[in-house]
Amino acid sequence: MGRITLEKVRKAFGDVEVIPPLDLTIEDGEFVVFVGPSGCGKSTLLRIIAGLEDVSSGHIEIDGTDATTLPPAKRSLAMVFQSYALYPHMTVRKNIAFPLRMAGFSKAEQDKKVEAAASVLNLTAYLDRRPGQLSGGQRQRVAIGRSIVREPAAFLFDEPLSNLDAALRVGMRLEISELHKRLATTMVYVTHDQVEAMTMADKIVVLQAGRIEQVGSPLELYKAPRNKFVAGFIGSPRMNFLEGAEASKHGAHTIGVRPEHIEVSAEAGTWKGKVGVAEHLGSDTFFHVHLDGESDPMTVRAGGEVGMSYGDTIYLTPQAERIQRFGQDGLRMT
Repeated sequence: MGRITLEKVRKAFGDVEVIPPLDLTIEDGEFVVFVGPSGCGKSTLLRIIAGLEDVSSGHIEIDGTDATTLPPAKRSLAMVFQSYALYPHMTVRKNIAFPLRMAGFSKAEQDKKVEAAASVLNLTAYLDRRPGQLSGGQRQRVAIGRSIVREPAAFLFDEPLSNLDAALRVGMRLEISELHKRLATTMVYVTHDQVEAMTMADKIVVLQAGRIEQVGSPLELYKAPRNKFVAGFIGSPRMNFLEGAEASKHGAHTIGVRPEHIEVSAEAGTWKGKVGVAEHLGSDTFFHVHLDGESDPMTVRAGGEVGMSYGDTIYLTPQAERIQRFGQDGLRMT
């Protein structure tokens, strides 16, 4: 079981409050992602759950047991760091077995658990190699394997893919997601990359300045963001925002429309502008359009065959039912 409950958890460093009191429940077996901009408190919150940071006030429960003051080793949690934290002089086998040796498991028990973890992570052929002989993705799998053998109540991942190149990140996203399905164990994952959050999470926790802005499934946050911050953070490319006269037509202070919810034409439409940069990605093209009377360009997602280029006149028509409205306080209007 891996249910984690935070009740009025607060963290301050001296007079600086980095996490105001917050409540959060992570259910057993969930894949929960903490996401937000740099400095929003997501890694600090993860470290509080792990016991690597003390809470200034509030309570933490793990499977119904008060873990607020328990040391990390007593929390039945396994943390996977960005840096892998492997021992370079040890083989993969010894790295994975290390926590078992420290816990006093017999050699036979160690071998059995290591072989099982290596099989799950496709590391069997690399057990006698050292970390320096592995790729970044393989080293990350070794770090995960070292956590698996402990059979924790939950896995905690602190930006584990940030050191990998783009192709490896995509592959490891899939591997970690598949691992979650196979193990059916609670996973809490920190990232600043909202694409990782959208593709991996059962539940996303969006943080800003230590506060929880919204909690929900990826589609809930995409379709019904609670406020302008969440709307602009979730989705890639980000949502376009318009204020002034265009927003007033909809009875709002600000309106938002996603790049994929805008129709493109060379002849007529709601808004007129000029094509700026065009990013051709094969199946899709992203146009950065300078609208008449607007200072910031609008990003539009169109089909890859749309034949427009820099300086061309372009007309944009937002899908009316997809327009998001926000009040002066930034909250989404229903």
